[in-house]
Amino acid sequence: MNHSDPRPLLVRAQDDAWALDDFVELPDALTDRLHSWSQARPRGGFTSRPALRRHVAEGLDVARALAKHLGPDWAVRYWDEQHRTEKFVCWGCGRTNLTPDAHGTPPHPVHIIVQAEYQWGPLRADGFGDFAPDDPAAALDLSDDLVADLNAWSQGHKAAIDGWLDDRDDAREQAAMERLWREGELLTERVARALHPGRTVSYGGV
Repeated sequence: MNHSDPRPLLVRAQDDAWALDDFVELPDALTDRLHSWSQARPRGGFTSRPALRRHVAEGLDVARALAKHLGPDWAVRYWDEQHRTEKFVCWGCGRTNLTPDAHGTPPHPVHIIVQAEYQWGPLRADGFGDFAPDDPAAALDLSDDLVADLNAWSQGHKAAIDGWLDDRDDAREQAAMERLWREGELLTERVARALHPGRTVSYGGV
């Protein structure tokens, strides 16, 4: 495995064992969820099928939260005790697959660029081109306020270009671009804080 390969991690509840097969530092709340779910499994397994189904569903939910927190640097697998199968959990959208590359590589954009360009979306990434901040395929999970502010910034850039095309007022356009540049820097910082581990963001300007 080379340095760019994601580290494998198995989520499985079993007798006298921690729910993960490798050490990884996690937030207390997520650690508590894993511990509670693992401890809820009876020694030797379930005898009640409804209880087993509920435990499997809860485990998948925990595995999705874990994959989302860890991001693309880890390949999270979940052991489904009901069907006795091991599935990969996508860190971006939470879907499960039998192979790690079912979405393609990468499954979602990893290196994000915040950039305003005429009639383009405010975000872009290699292999994705430009895209909206709430595009489900990107799976950024940004807040509604940040999505709205990114879209408004992009539309403000378009309005500044349209205004210059109408009146050719260079001074007004220059002032608008300087303001948009500063707004873009602040938005980039907000996106960086909002992204989950394993993703990066850079600013492409206006």
